[in-house]
Amino acid sequence: MKSRRYLVLHLPRLATDRIRQREPELAGQLLATWASVGNRRLLMGVDAPGASLYAGQALADAQAMYPDLVLRPADGDADMAFLERLALWAVRFTPLAAVDPPDGLVLDVTGCTDLFGSEAALLARVSDSLTNGGVSALAVMASVADVAAALARAGQHGRIVPPGGDAAAVAGLSLSMLRLPTECVAGLNRLGLQRVSDVLRQPRAPLMRRFGRPLMDVLDAITGERPRALPPVRAPADFIEAVNFLEPIITRSAIDIALDAMLEPLCRRLGEAGQGARAVTLRAFRVDRDVQEITIGTGLPSRVPAHLRRLFANELDRLEPDLGFERMTLEAGITNAMVAAQDAMVAVNNAQAGKAEALAQLLDRLSQRLPVWRLAEGESHWPERQAVRVGPFDPVTPSARRSDVSAPVRLLQRPTPLMVLASVPDGPPAQVRHAGAVHQVVWADGPERIEREWWQDTTDRTGRDYYRVQLTSGIRLWIGRVEALRPDRPPRWFLHGYLA
Repeated sequence: MKSRRYLVLHLPRLATDRIRQREPELAGQLLATWASVGNRRLLMGVDAPGASLYAGQALADAQAMYPDLVLRPADGDADMAFLERLALWAVRFTPLAAVDPPDGLVLDVTGCTDLFGSEAALLARVSDSLTNGGVSALAVMASVADVAAALARAGQHGRIVPPGGDAAAVAGLSLSMLRLPTECVAGLNRLGLQRVSDVLRQPRAPLMRRFGRPLMDVLDAITGERPRALPPVRAPADFIEAVNFLEPIITRSAIDIALDAMLEPLCRRLGEAGQGARAVTLRAFRVDRDVQEITIGTGLPSRVPAHLRRLFANELDRLEPDLGFERMTLEAGITNAMVAAQDAMVAVNNAQAGKAEALAQLLDRLSQRLPVWRLAEGESHWPERQAVRVGPFDPVTPSARRSDVSAPVRLLQRPTPLMVLASVPDGPPAQVRHAGAVHQVVWADGPERIEREWWQDTTDRTGRDYYRVQLTSGIRLWIGRVEALRPDRPPRWFLHGYLA
């Protein structure tokens, strides 16, 4: 069985490369990021060739030595987002690309190297492409991902470890090249264990008792006995088309042509598999290693290129080519089986199916410009929860939980406070102040009580009493009352709707 092959990239200046891409005017200047650690301010990332600066150095010392040093606050979240963006960019070389925080990428290139000529050609192409995009990278290829990562952190850029040579390649590395806690490395060094081979020769049981599970996990990963789980940044798609450009494209017309060139074969493949797309994602790979995404969705499965093209029409304006796109992909991320009746929609052999398809396409186009929804019965006894918004294509079933309280013809979106005088403290309304005037109640029916829904309401919510009343003016109201039986405060009344 052919062994797996991994191309691992160590990005030693990830934070500063991110900042330089965002602020190109910093080219040629010394740059560093800093953060507060306890009561000290330390450098976290440094990009200052030839300067005596290093990560962990006191910020005050660095500024005293180099007054022109450009400083930016460290931003771990932004660095992680940048790392994920680079992993998404690397999908152009292999469908299995994963992030290895805080500053690494792992590409499973098993079976992909022949597409680029050789392992050396693929390694050179990936690393050169990153360098041309302003990202410093150290690349190593091996059969064990953690071995390649350790060698890359050790500065062995461009090394290709042959299958079966991983143990020998990593044996002489310092323990500091492994991702071990600092106190663990210091403890091993005090025992005279300086190299990876020194630790691997030791009995595991004493090491486990003294240093715990973290050391065992690292050793198992570096020997390949129990590799770390590295989920890909994007799951490989079953239906995907791609186009590469000899020269970067920057115009809308060129983008439209590229989209059309991918839509036809993608829909043809969907048809051959009996599938229809529910979500289609366009990814545009810019020359500066930026990856932009546009996703459109459909209410019903579709594989009609013209319809999908119309859905993309307005969204393409969001793309920012800048220096140009060098690659684009089109992926059907969510698909459903399409029955024969749906095939007939395209050919308009079935009039009813054709109308349903036309309505679905109309709703898809409207959804690109404004929210589209319809009302459905809600699973609740409370009046304001008995109608909920659902998607235009979501199935609607009658609610099994119906209220015995008769709802009004017009329900107010938000109940309004009401001044009510009852004949007795817990009796029906006798007078109501409505529209700035006091009205006598000539007829009242109630109360109809609903209790709180304990499975979704908080304990401080009380039940309600509802009354159907008619005023002397002829207006019929649906009013409610809360806290009717509490001796410490008077009941609160509100208007919730109008009767017919």
